[in-house]
Amino acid sequence: MHCKAFVSALAGAALWATAGAAAEAVNIPEGNLTLRATLYRPQGTGPFPAVVALHDCGGLEGRPTTNAEVYGEWSTVLAAKGFVVIFPDSFGSRGVGAQCRLREPKVRASRERVADANAARRWLQTQNFVRRDRISLLGWSSGAIAALWTVRPNATPRDSGADFRSAVALYPGCARLHQTAWSARVPTLILIGGADESTLASTCEQMVAGARGRSARAEIVVYPGAGHDFDRANSLARPRTEPSGVADPPGRVRRGTNPAARADALRRVPLWLAR
Repeated sequence: MHCKAFVSALAGAALWATAGAAAEAVNIPEGNLTLRATLYRPQGTGPFPAVVALHDCGGLEGRPTTNAEVYGEWSTVLAAKGFVVIFPDSFGSRGVGAQCRLREPKVRASRERVADANAARRWLQTQNFVRRDRISLLGWSSGAIAALWTVRPNATPRDSGADFRSAVALYPGCARLHQTAWSARVPTLILIGGADESTLASTCEQMVAGARGRSARAEIVVYPGAGHDFDRANSLARPRTEPSGVADPPGRVRRGTNPAARADALRRVPLWLAR
């Protein structure tokens, strides 16, 4: 890691720790790659259910202050509910930065990040403080897209470990998944804003409706008036210009806190993961 990125990562880790649950750096073997990850554990010895948490296109190092706040809060909420939480660093581990503005990301949600999710699951299943049959997925934006790719029936893991138990995707982009006739092999919940112009709720609704009858339980909750990043605390909701590749079509996209959507998500997600 370059010095500047290392300093950013340390700053982010410190902020995460002050948000509540203490952060622990771990390394996960994944073929020829060492996948760096940040781990949060509840108090006690366990074993605990666990969550593999997939960051957005900004990564864990690209926006340390912004991401530290939302990921730190989620980690604190979930740890307080008795979950182990692990954030694999899909970008920093490969020596790349944020992928938000790239037409052709170097780390694909449909491939590398699916491998990362499964590597994190397998690593958790070797830890004596984790319930091996109670590991779920949680993702934000591009991480949510990766979660939806991961739980497709034709992406069933070939290893001997127990599969993911459930999944939650916050404001994913569903266009390509819908085109591939997406369905899920585990119960999957999608939370998305009705005013999100970068990841359209209507497309996700069509995707979920199309999966009925050939999928595990799949539900979607659309929050009226909420835009992208609705779960981030104290983030002023305002339009921002997004280029092609981030918004389709590119243009002004509303991002930021929606108090009602945020409060419901913080309540609803732990209940879904505890199923």
